[in-house]
Amino acid sequence: MDDLVVSTPVGLFCPAGGFHIDPWGPAERAVVTHVHADHARPGSAAYLCTEASAPFLRRRMGEAAVVQGTAYGERVRLGGAVVSFHPAGHVLGSAQIRIEAAGQVWVISGDYKRAPDPTCPPFEPVRGDVFVTEATFALPIYRWPEPDAVAREVMAWWERNRQAHVASLLFCYAMGKAQRLLAELARLTDRPVLVHGAVAEVSELYRQQGVSMLATTRVAELPARRSYAGELVLAPLSAGGTPWVRRFGEREIALASGWMRVRGTRRRKGYDRGFVLSDHADWPALLRTIEETGAGRVLVTHGYTEELARFLREGGRDAGVLATHFEGEADV
Repeated sequence: MDDLVVSTPVGLFCPAGGFHIDPWGPAERAVVTHVHADHARPGSAAYLCTEASAPFLRRRMGEAAVVQGTAYGERVRLGGAVVSFHPAGHVLGSAQIRIEAAGQVWVISGDYKRAPDPTCPPFEPVRGDVFVTEATFALPIYRWPEPDAVAREVMAWWERNRQAHVASLLFCYAMGKAQRLLAELARLTDRPVLVHGAVAEVSELYRQQGVSMLATTRVAELPARRSYAGELVLAPLSAGGTPWVRRFGEREIALASGWMRVRGTRRRKGYDRGFVLSDHADWPALLRTIEETGAGRVLVTHGYTEELARFLREGGRDAGVLATHFEGEADV
């Protein structure tokens, strides 16, 4: 029996449906799991995604892009395949893609997490014959603390720096991580947060979909000469090492990332603090998810692919690697 999804130079392709999944090159039809840059790339003739992802995709691709949004669970026929989206818990609008054709069911996970997140629907296990899973953090060392505990660590760091009259500059992904931090912190304080413009733009789209977060102010809207002592500032990693950072004067710099779980990474990258917060599944969650899918075959993409596939094979499961250009939570 032929595979429902194959790897091509353009990306993962479903021959039965005539579409690509998160293509890394231009395609006739792109079915998109979520709108992080490594999964949603420009150049395709048409895009299909979840309703919640559609505003972000139009922002990234431009208003001229052909973007169709569909509800979670809605069945859409594409050629000889039936496709549906199911919550992945990664970021707002993120989805697993269920593909049914030729008597087979494949589930393409995209990026996913199992930890609670107030900014997006939780992951829902989907049964299938074949499960294509990410492996960004597929090593036993990667085990996440509870998100509320991390939020309290951030609050304590911010408060300590406030009392020391020092700015707290926290780097994180502009989509997903920043909004999750703002929502978690809103449970602990009503103190407003300053944000980089990239964070502000994405956060506004989150607010338009009803996500509750701390109030924010764009740094660009503030007077050029002012004190930032005691302020918490959220910024994307791309702002690090640029002149934009210098305006904050005396400051501590931190990163929120799953990579902070590894001892020494924070010091090696030059951060004063590291907070272990990831929008990907940790090692126990990956294994639990694979079990819950009931899949007889597992294909592993991006991350510790060989390590996870080997572990699954040693446990008696049919597992292999499916090569992609996806990055997961890119090293910083």
